[in-house]
Amino acid sequence: MTVSQEKVLVVEDEEALLDAVKRKLELSGISIVSASSVDEALAALQNIEGISAIWLDHYLVGKGSGLELVTIIKKEESRWKHVPIFVVSNTTTPEKVESYLRLGVDKYYTKAEVRLDKIVDELKEYLETHPNPKKVLSAE
Repeated sequence: MTVSQEKVLVVEDEEALLDAVKRKLELSGISIVSASSVDEALAALQNIEGISAIWLDHYLVGKGSGLELVTIIKKEESRWKHVPIFVVSNTTTPEKVESYLRLGVDKYYTKAEVRLDKIVDELKEYLETHPNPKKVLSAE
């Protein structure tokens, strides 16, 4: 699958950053689905076919955080457990970072320390080098 056929779920509560991420990924040929809460993200996973990866912030709109979303997604019985997750957040306490990594996220970036272009390039490279045969399917 080429990068231009990939679809990324971006879960971000900051509108300006969401717009910037969306623009950068779309310029790279990647389709975007956006959400700003745990509920919206779960609805997108449930209803939209072919999500290849998740770009996730820690703090989200409403109740629930990125950590809670990862806990749901990575459960053994979850049909989304294989979807790679890239956390992009300013929440950088060692405990939080370790919690995300222990749950199985693929990469953890600190927003203030990494340029958006670098994250997009690394996500794009990941999608090019890790074909995902188990695309997320919509509800049966």
